[in-house]
Amino acid sequence: PVASWLAGLPPLLESLRLIHHPPPGTDLDALLERRTPACQRIVLEELVAQQLSLRRARQLRAGQRGQPLANRDGEAALLASLPFALTGAQRRVCDEIAADLARQQPMNRLLQGDVGSGKTVIAALAAMVAVGSGWQATLMAPTEILARQHYERLSPWLEPLGVRVGWLAGSLGAAAKRRVKQAVAAGEVDVLIGTHALIEDSVVFPRLALAIVDEQHRFGVAQRLALRGEGRFLPHQLMMTATPIPRTLAMTFYADLDVSVIDELPPVRQPGTTKLIADSRRDQVVENVGRWVAEGRQAYWVCPLVEESEALDLQNAIDTREQLQAALPQVRTGLVHGRLSAAEKDEVMAAFKAGELDLLVATTVIEVGVDVPNASLMVIEHAERFGLSQLHQLRGRVGRGTAQSLCVLLYRHPPGAI
Repeated sequence: PVASWLAGLPPLLESLRLIHHPPPGTDLDALLERRTPACQRIVLEELVAQQLSLRRARQLRAGQRGQPLANRDGEAALLASLPFALTGAQRRVCDEIAADLARQQPMNRLLQGDVGSGKTVIAALAAMVAVGSGWQATLMAPTEILARQHYERLSPWLEPLGVRVGWLAGSLGAAAKRRVKQAVAAGEVDVLIGTHALIEDSVVFPRLALAIVDEQHRFGVAQRLALRGEGRFLPHQLMMTATPIPRTLAMTFYADLDVSVIDELPPVRQPGTTKLIADSRRDQVVENVGRWVAEGRQAYWVCPLVEESEALDLQNAIDTREQLQAALPQVRTGLVHGRLSAAEKDEVMAAFKAGELDLLVATTVIEVGVDVPNASLMVIEHAERFGLSQLHQLRGRVGRGTAQSLCVLLYRHPPGAI
């Protein structure tokens, strides 16, 4: 079939030249929309390479051996101690994961669930199966904010049950890192939570049987596979994402994974509302933010840039904060962006979470790992500049409590105009 598809398309090298150095008279619109024969050849090349790599991954997976984890006593103990009951979807996913963990073939499962659907507790329950079976587990997140959130959430759940939880991130001092790594290597840490620091060569897991990766799309394949323990067994892998993935795409792009979906929100969560509003009504939005905060609730205001750019006419975070402070002097406003140090970001986020700030002006640094239940309003500047996946992640920062949430997408160009 591939040979018939290639018929009439230019060779690979010629296609690359035509795309990077289009000759005079080339239909640039068709080139940008990937409708030219050269573009079609490249697309076909990428699809064939992807499918061949997935086929090879499946072949390798079939010959791998993992450590069967069949003791669910720890999982039952955690369930009994939780102050809430699992939804039907969560129970179903737990059973799917437990069935995988009990097999000799390493689990390779993608857990998909909307923000607030309860993926974190599923990860904790899976870790308890590993620990209850006498092995170690680890949870890796792409940002320190998200990793810290997992640590602060899982520790109160697991430590009362006798589970030793460790923390490892780049911000730790050299001495602290050394102590954690020594404890892990000695088997004195049952569950290690952290960032990319977990995949450093100096981190040695003597009995790693389960590797959990949150926001898996933020990691490369090599980074996800780097979570490996010593010995002849490969750890089971559980990857989690809040980004909606259509089933057909999951079957194509994640053909080497089994997919579990949490398609039910806890009863205390209310579905949020998203509104598309033109920037010409910006003053009305600012007034509504003031009223929202006056009612005791908190809000985010997201900008695409940190500082003003001559090349792009986009609202920047620093100017936006100044404008909002001038328009809403009674509102306590904070600012967080990627150029701040980790300590500075943590300080601002801690103040916002503690209710010491009413409004947080931010860049996409808050895209993942920010959990403030009282923040139920988000305004996103230049929403037309963000991708759907990113908008979904940002919108997920609100609606984490019991109150009705609202996400306002401010745009300057009509949708579809750019």
